[in-house]
Amino acid sequence: MVSGEAPQAEGSVRVDAWIWSVRLTKTRSQAAAACRAGHVRVNGERARPSRPLRAGDEVRLRQSGRDRIVVVKKIVRKRIGPPVAVECYVDNSPPPPPREEVFQVPVRDRGAGRPTKRDRREMERLRGIRRSTRDPRRPGGDVS
Repeated sequence: MVSGEAPQAEGSVRVDAWIWSVRLTKTRSQAAAACRAGHVRVNGERARPSRPLRAGDEVRLRQSGRDRIVVVKKIVRKRIGPPVAVECYVDNSPPPPPREEVFQVPVRDRGAGRPTKRDRREMERLRGIRRSTRDPRRPGGDVS
């Protein structure tokens, strides 16, 4: 080490930089935003973007409705290609739900206007929303 040079932590890197480097997020700002929002946990604790990450740490990233659970194998400081990135962690994430279980949102044609009352009721039925049994037109409110 040259005199005057600050000692560097060889085995650590910022958690937001590592998440971006191994391609768990598309941008580093998305990784930092996920950390600030509390979607990133390192060894069970909420992680700020600047938290140092070491080999062997478990990182949980909540992303698009599912948890990614990875264990750090290698520390990387710069963004790397996908084949190399996969070698930097062990993925312990649960498998994504099958396609048929993923909820499909009904899509209306562009320019179709506002949904009619019938359309709205069909959309609520598909979503599983239950309407109240109260009738606002009657003073007692109950439907008989």
